[in-house]
Amino acid sequence: MATTKPQIFDAVRRRYVACTPEEEVRQATIQYLHTHLHYPLELMQVEGSITLAGLTKRCDIVVYNRLLKPVVIVECKKPLVPITQKVVDQACRYNQVLRVPYLYLTNSRQHLFLSVDFTAGRLQQIDSLPAWEEL
Repeated sequence: MATTKPQIFDAVRRRYVACTPEEEVRQATIQYLHTHLHYPLELMQVEGSITLAGLTKRCDIVVYNRLLKPVVIVECKKPLVPITQKVVDQACRYNQVLRVPYLYLTNSRQHLFLSVDFTAGRLQQIDSLPAWEEL
């Protein structure tokens, strides 16, 4: 008899996916972005592919604005994986391709919001991402 693995509904992809610890963080983050910051589900992409140094990488969540320009990269980790400089560096590498103004790194226990200043080549920690209306 085959055992069925737990599933969780992904509102962005509109289908059930395997319920892993990282996926639970990703789905909770999608709900936070949608419910609290009013980011439209239709303007989020989950596990979108980018090419970085000839390698295909996947961003956990990318949020687009009304002009379909990427504005936020979200990197999700399992709850027990700390948000370290290595995670910041990973998101920054992805941002070399997408060039978004905001990064959000989370494991559901730690949340790090960063604003990107491309002119100065700097990251600044911020208290929260802007609401949809402010993007």
